[in-house]
Amino acid sequence: MVLGHDGWVQELIEPLAGLVAAGGVVVLSGAGLSTESGIPDYRGPSGVARRHTPMTYQTFLADAVARRRYWARSHLGWRVIAGAEPNDGHRAVARLQRGGLVTGIITQNVDGLHSAAGSRDVTELHGRLDEVVCLGCRRRTSRAEVDGRLRAANPAFGAHAVEVNPDGDVDLADAQVAAFRTVDCSACGGLLKPDVVFFGETVPATRVQSCFALVEQARLLLVLGSSLTVMSGRRFVIRAAKRNVPVVIVNQGPTRGDGYACLRVPAPLGRVLPAVADRLLGAGTVDGAGGAESGRRVSGGRSGGSVRAVGHAGSVDRAGSTDVGETAWRSPGRRRRGKSSPEPLRQKDHVGSGTVERPRV
Repeated sequence: MVLGHDGWVQELIEPLAGLVAAGGVVVLSGAGLSTESGIPDYRGPSGVARRHTPMTYQTFLADAVARRRYWARSHLGWRVIAGAEPNDGHRAVARLQRGGLVTGIITQNVDGLHSAAGSRDVTELHGRLDEVVCLGCRRRTSRAEVDGRLRAANPAFGAHAVEVNPDGDVDLADAQVAAFRTVDCSACGGLLKPDVVFFGETVPATRVQSCFALVEQARLLLVLGSSLTVMSGRRFVIRAAKRNVPVVIVNQGPTRGDGYACLRVPAPLGRVLPAVADRLLGAGTVDGAGGAESGRRVSGGRSGGSVRAVGHAGSVDRAGSTDVGETAWRSPGRRRRGKSSPEPLRQKDHVGSGTVERPRV
């Protein structure tokens, strides 16, 4: 993949920018968006393989030893997460939101980097690591406060994290865990837990329903840096396809949602997203009223009919067809007679060293 080839980048971003330009974009982000901030993902090119079974909610509640092991490992991993800064991809999403093109952000990440980059009203599907909740009185505390208490309770704890997982967990020898002391809620003495969704724990139903509502109202679902391996995130792609909402996936590597995508861009988010934002909004210039000061006009409202963005390489027709340049693409959500779910045929366009996949028309 030759990232320095400007023509290659341009060819990749033109179809993507054409689809984003019509606005009404809901972003669904995963761990791949944060890799350029120094937080590895599980399955991408910079991913780290899990060497141990992830903590489950049931084990956390029932097993004091497992709970101590979790807090010792998370205590180290938190230092890495807390020191991470938003990258160019996060900042580009925030720019697109300020420019009125992104209308909703759903993230599977727990690192808080979307908000740190300036994005507003982010739905954090799996919670945030920088908040801690008491399972007894439900009192919420900042992770920084709990971190200070853990440091005070473990002055001789000298372990160091070699690798950190996206959930803030690290690998740590049992001998290093044995002497670690946990802390309880300072208000009621109850068990403390990072305010994130563990394996075996369900995402609050109201949060899931708000995400479904965002997806159903979207003109485009833009998946960023997620392999969509688990149903927690993939269900929103499936819902978009059922509602004839076009799906675009930007991810380095295949995903379990590729069959639903009208466009797949296998490229680094930190290169592609800023280029798209520059293409649509100008180089860092955003109209405070929500439009872009780059000579581009967006016409059309949320009411029915066909919506086209003026002054770019493509458009989105709400009726279900998507066209970029002179190429018309069928929406993957359009159902065929006798089919209960979309089954788009696929073809590949080789662009530079990357591949753009789209349904065959």
